[in-house]
Amino acid sequence: MPSQLTLTSTVRLSSGYEMPRLGFGVYQNYTTHESVLEAFKAGYRHIDSAQAYKNEAHVGSAFRASGLRREDVFITTKCISKTHGYDSTLRAVDVSLERFGMDYVDLYLIHDPFKGKELRLQTYRALLEAKRAGKIRTVGVSNFGVRHLEEIRSEGLPMPAVNQIELHPFCQQKAIVTYCRQHGVVVQAYSPLVRGNMNHPVFRELVGKHGRDPGQILLRWSLQRSFIPLPKSARAAHIYSNARLYDFILDAHDMALLNALDRGKEGAVTWNPVDVE
Repeated sequence: MPSQLTLTSTVRLSSGYEMPRLGFGVYQNYTTHESVLEAFKAGYRHIDSAQAYKNEAHVGSAFRASGLRREDVFITTKCISKTHGYDSTLRAVDVSLERFGMDYVDLYLIHDPFKGKELRLQTYRALLEAKRAGKIRTVGVSNFGVRHLEEIRSEGLPMPAVNQIELHPFCQQKAIVTYCRQHGVVVQAYSPLVRGNMNHPVFRELVGKHGRDPGQILLRWSLQRSFIPLPKSARAAHIYSNARLYDFILDAHDMALLNALDRGKEGAVTWNPVDVE
């Protein structure tokens, strides 16, 4: 577990840049400008968007309204499979920058492994080229299983700095996490709140023990496992409560209870396409 975690704690990526350990997701957020602005007020500095979310422009407008400096925020986006391919990915990066109204994106991910090996590698090479051009600071992937990551390594290409996958106590993706840690790939956790399915008896036990809400228990577990959780909410109260994670600690017994809940792939609550060909 990282020592002395705070809301401003970061992790150094293989690209050399620092990424905040807590992110704010904006998937299916229909008030993105207002929510991101509230997240900035609550202390978040890491925003996770995607072209498929259709809200890059709203993230950009919230940043400009916040008065924060560009170097003080970490912005992620992703290219979905319909843009996969070398030239189409280069165009997609330019489209994202235009929508954000920014000169660069901190982290650009391949959103999913669909479309097959050849297009995955073309897309990855295009992102590396965009990085060389200064349009992207860090290149990563999302929903990549071990076989997809091995494709990159086998080509002799730099490994992605990040792999964003579904990750929570019910779906711990152990093989992928182990591989990522062996190869210096930081693991981001989407759906860390199990899409609101937080009524398990273990969660209730730890809520009572620590006087916290279930979301805080799950996010603290993720942080203590050295994952980068990406909670999302459009409600101001939840935006703030999801950031209040730093004045309590889950002890070894608590962590063991949560770790024991893993159901493998059966525990997934999203598309989780880590096994596609």
